[in-house]
Amino acid sequence: MPQFHAVSVADAAALALLTEYFRSPELSFRQSHGSYHPTYPVAEQFVPPRGVFLVVLDGQAGDDSGGAYVGCGGIRRLENAESEPVCFEVKHLWIQPRARGRGWGRMLLAELESRARDLGAAEMVLDTNASLSTAGALYHSTGYESTPSYNDNPNATHWYRKRLSTN
Repeated sequence: MPQFHAVSVADAAALALLTEYFRSPELSFRQSHGSYHPTYPVAEQFVPPRGVFLVVLDGQAGDDSGGAYVGCGGIRRLENAESEPVCFEVKHLWIQPRARGRGWGRMLLAELESRARDLGAAEMVLDTNASLSTAGALYHSTGYESTPSYNDNPNATHWYRKRLSTN
């Protein structure tokens, strides 16, 4: 089972995972956006109560350090009117290819949703690119619905929203 650890986005493990994510072949859509530049998260946006950034530890990796970091993801609170529900955005949800197929991306998303609820979120949003079909399938299968664009991310082609239960 994976372990989720909250860290600063400036932490060495987080930076290494984010760099690997931004260089990953599945982000091939960046080639069609000649001006694509990775946007590393701003640390202050991923600190409670404004957000959180998690790294995924594979305790079964078999190395001497007790495991290896194999993924990451974060949530950050979006600014909105007081009359609107508190909304958090999922950012940089990613699992290394060698750790995929175990359901850990789904588990990471559920953990981020749980932490968002704990921080007062009533709903979650995220954006992605159509070329990331596996990600889109994950979001649909976990209750996210297509929504109109809520940001100006030039790399995004699809936007999703999910109302969180209050159990």
